[in-house]
Amino acid sequence: MGSNGLRKTADIGEGEMKRMSLQKSILLVTSYSLLVTIIGCGYTTRSMISSKFHTIYITPFVNKVDITRETDAAYKYRIYRPMLETDITKKDTNKYLFDGNLRPVKTESADLILKGELVEFRRDPLRYTDNDEVEEYRINIVVNISLWDKKEDKLVWQENNFTGDFTYFTSFTTSGTPKSEDVAVNDALDDLARRIVERTVEQW
Repeated sequence: MGSNGLRKTADIGEGEMKRMSLQKSILLVTSYSLLVTIIGCGYTTRSMISSKFHTIYITPFVNKVDITRETDAAYKYRIYRPMLETDITKKDTNKYLFDGNLRPVKTESADLILKGELVEFRRDPLRYTDNDEVEEYRINIVVNISLWDKKEDKLVWQENNFTGDFTYFTSFTTSGTPKSEDVAVNDALDDLARRIVERTVEQW
């Protein structure tokens, strides 16, 4: 092989090395950008809360379900469940503790105050068997909530008819396994608490 052939081979080898080096650089930059994005997402909720807010007091929820109201088509599946408002308060407190963005404290030490009232508890049938027996229900827990800046005694935001829900089966089906109503209510409470905390820590 002559000198020209050797020179061409060397040029090809050098070009291939440059191409591979460029690919590696692009891969490193892409990986770094992805890592930064993932890390940033992990701390998004903290950055969405004003730095002056660190603690929250969860006012015990009040039961405002009107059990004296006459039943009609619109409220056929509205029911009453004793102490549900207490369960909501406990679930919310535990969810804030788990989330870690706002620390539940007593009212005198709080930066924010969450107020809420239970306005509706429903168990709606979604699916029936061939014998017209209900095999699937949806639990809905509906509340009115508001968040207050304690220091300024100012309403931050308010949400009416804020709902947590959970769907469950009463018997074995191809779509799911059965659960008791108590378990389903607990799952609906978890869903409600999760949504309330997310609403609190998101950007206002």
